[in-house]
Amino acid sequence: MTIRRADAGLFAAEAESHAGDWIAAHCDGGARGNPGPAGFGAVIADAQGVVIAELSEFLGVRTNNYAEYSGLLAVLDYALEHGHQRLRVVSDSELMVKQIQGKYKVNSPDLRPLWQEAKARIARLDGFEISHALRHKNKDADRLANLAMDRGMKREHRPGEPAPAPLKATPYPKAVSAPAVAASSSPKMLRGFTRSGVVEILGNEKLPDGVFVKILPE
Repeated sequence: MTIRRADAGLFAAEAESHAGDWIAAHCDGGARGNPGPAGFGAVIADAQGVVIAELSEFLGVRTNNYAEYSGLLAVLDYALEHGHQRLRVVSDSELMVKQIQGKYKVNSPDLRPLWQEAKARIARLDGFEISHALRHKNKDADRLANLAMDRGMKREHRPGEPAPAPLKATPYPKAVSAPAVAASSSPKMLRGFTRSGVVEILGNEKLPDGVFVKILPE
């Protein structure tokens, strides 16, 4: 957990409008490829705008929406575990925000359990609000989500560098059998004879399937 003063303007509006023990959280999730290596990030501040927690976790191979919900669940879990009963959440996932608000239906069987768990945790709070913001207004949470993906992918992210852009999904090529390769540049010569139009090989030697033969009279 990291405690620091929030960047100017990030939580200024929330801090001025919050009363009592309201806390504010910006959360984000992403996947490099969909599905692909995924992670979430979140920044949580108190009513005075002081950052009280930064959350960042790698999730393995998941979808973008799974990662977004994981960020929300982590924020809710933090609030409940630390006794904060009033929570305002900002996310740049329009889908998740409107599903939590009840404006969109949750049709995905993968997301529905996460939605149900989020609603159950929200019900344990005295106050909860969630709103949508554009990505550039959610940059700290986005940075932490990208750091989580970097850790999971073993990529180094230097301080001060912009967060790397999500990678596009790359389909895996279908497996292709390699063509048979001769063990030697000088193949072994087999000897035999023809009888009734059939090539008979002397000894116990056998011709492998699919080879061409050259017959020379002796």
